[in-house]
Amino acid sequence: MSAVAGKNASKTTSAVKAHRAPESQQSSGGAAVVLVSALSAAFGTVLIMIVADLAAYFDASGLSEIGQLATVLGTIAALFFTIALFVGAVVTSNSVATVIAGRTKEIALLRLIGASGRSLRARTVREGLVQGASGAAAGASLGVGLTALGAQLAITNGALDPFPFPIVHPAVLAPVLAVTAATVIASWVGSRRVLTVSPIAATSAVAEPTMQELRAGRGRSVTAVILIALGVAMLVGGVFLGLSSPTGVLVSVVGGMFSFVGVVIGSPVILPPLMSLSGRALGRGPVTRLAAANPVRNPARSSRAVIGLVIGITLVTMFAVATETFRAITLEFGQMEPEMYAAFEQVIDVTTAIMSVLLGFSVLLAAVGMVNTLSLSVMQRKRELGLLRALGFTVGQVRRMIVTEAVAMIVSSALFGLLLGVFYGWVGAQATFGSLVGRLVVPSIPWVTVAGVLIVTLLITVAASLLPARRATRVSPVAALAVD
Repeated sequence: MSAVAGKNASKTTSAVKAHRAPESQQSSGGAAVVLVSALSAAFGTVLIMIVADLAAYFDASGLSEIGQLATVLGTIAALFFTIALFVGAVVTSNSVATVIAGRTKEIALLRLIGASGRSLRARTVREGLVQGASGAAAGASLGVGLTALGAQLAITNGALDPFPFPIVHPAVLAPVLAVTAATVIASWVGSRRVLTVSPIAATSAVAEPTMQELRAGRGRSVTAVILIALGVAMLVGGVFLGLSSPTGVLVSVVGGMFSFVGVVIGSPVILPPLMSLSGRALGRGPVTRLAAANPVRNPARSSRAVIGLVIGITLVTMFAVATETFRAITLEFGQMEPEMYAAFEQVIDVTTAIMSVLLGFSVLLAAVGMVNTLSLSVMQRKRELGLLRALGFTVGQVRRMIVTEAVAMIVSSALFGLLLGVFYGWVGAQATFGSLVGRLVVPSIPWVTVAGVLIVTLLITVAASLLPARRATRVSPVAALAVD
């Protein structure tokens, strides 16, 4: 009896190994989680150490009054770190979800031989804990080193007078713990699909939900519509309240949060049609038609690849538009002497530059997630790409289809993020400063920033799609069709 059981266990193990997702998929997803965790922790550590260095510099210089500035800077640093942490959590959750989607048959086989969904999900969360903790520790170490090096260089070059700057501050532990916790939560959220995989899925072809299935799922759609409608109503209310009082911005902030969360929840339904429209605008050949149809055919996978980028671009554009609109309001309706206005212009320019750099880090995190998700998606489509090769598509056509699909996905998402950012930025400026003019003003759009975002996004798109496209087309059609 034990011999038979041993043989059955051996056969089952062999079956699981045969259906196991390629190690490259799992390692790629894990590497992305570690990298995002390291970048987030490094960013938070640098912000904390800069504030600590400034506080030490103010104390050493006897500038006790300016020391209060360190508290203000600490609050601002916490705000931007929270934004980066949120983007990093979204990227991590999507990376985990993409890896889980590629391992559906393996998970189903494990369920078939007795493993529970909860135990498999717990294993995924443990992996996220290890990856998040290791990445956060490495990132914090890097951040401490970079900050100490920067402070020493500033003293050596004469930019700052010598002062006893701290090498490490106890508050550095905060970003390490926060990033690790965010990674664990993101792994928990991203692995929820594990609980929905049935053992019978091991014997059938498993696909992600289609657009029709997503639209039929009332929970997601209803939640997204309610949040967006409530948020837009509060945004409009904040704008009109802002015509008489700056407190309108408080209503607008809450409305912006509600509406944007609704957009994120509804992204699998909102974004794919926009991607398809962009794809159709790129041409009418068979390659372009397939590229335009793929985002709608796999809406969940497509939206996962770009939602982080939408968030990052929206934030950058929002702050840029709000700042430019404030500048325009002050220029047109403010009463300033030329010398005072010149100083005001300099402050606005410096503030815009600092905010762009800090928020640009969120775009970097989103770009890392986008590159990883695109690579995983291409690797999971080897069978589909092999079928196209078997039907007569050349290697060049397959690669062009992948690049065209990526361009359509990213450009449409970037434009969507820009539109959201312009709207949110104008609402914020109008609700805050509308009482100065007593009427609605036209938003001021920083076209240089917009053009820069689009160009960088396009370059990232091409770089993100070429490598996985070349890797996928190296496999022969016969070998690709053999992929389960």
